[in-house]
Amino acid sequence: MPFDLWTRTSGTWINILTVLLGTSLGLLLHNRLPTRMQRILTQGIGLLTIWIGLGMANQLGKAQVSRVDGAILGLLAITIGGVLGEWWRIEDRLTHLGEWLKARFRGKGRFTEGFVAASLLFCVGPMTLLGCLNNGLTGDAALLTIKASMDGIAAIAFSSTYGIGVGFSSLVILIFQGGLSLAAGALAVVLPNPATDPRVMLITGVGGLMVIAVGLNLLEVAKIRVGSFLPALAIAPIFSWFASLI
Repeated sequence: MPFDLWTRTSGTWINILTVLLGTSLGLLLHNRLPTRMQRILTQGIGLLTIWIGLGMANQLGKAQVSRVDGAILGLLAITIGGVLGEWWRIEDRLTHLGEWLKARFRGKGRFTEGFVAASLLFCVGPMTLLGCLNNGLTGDAALLTIKASMDGIAAIAFSSTYGIGVGFSSLVILIFQGGLSLAAGALAVVLPNPATDPRVMLITGVGGLMVIAVGLNLLEVAKIRVGSFLPALAIAPIFSWFASLI
């Protein structure tokens, strides 16, 4: 049983390790980089984050369900999800949790922003879902290993800007990504071809819009309460189901 558990979740543990190593290296660099270099590094991360988000958001154009365009479904999901998030005060609750963790572990910097931004970037996207399905069903962790390498590099850059909060995103990776890997058998029945499933495309596209918001926050172009949009990821497939009934 322990071997089976490791086989099905090995990619998740590798991902956690790379994020923790990347965060540690980023924190070391933060103390050694002048302010102007930290600023240009943050701007570079912001630009790349927006580029990644645009690529993900482009999936909305491919997520047409029945007669309803994916962009319309994405608009409904992101707006209604945002309203629900504000109603439930998710951003404020995340801030309180971040401040508690920051005080508990003596963290520094923009703890909550780093935690939310890194969790979104590391856990939303087709590579996460496809990698978890492969790892959970066949024990093949190749895709998640590639993702882990990318996340580790991103963690270096993010933690040099946001601080130790980025490292705590490994808890989200453990719960979300590890859970997906363990549930892969059930997901495979529901999503026989996740790469072309409109529900996956819709979640990816909505997640991409949120990643773009993270990039805009990094560039200080806007101050978007990204956490409030989190319910959109859960309700996006619900809108897809309703659209399929039309």
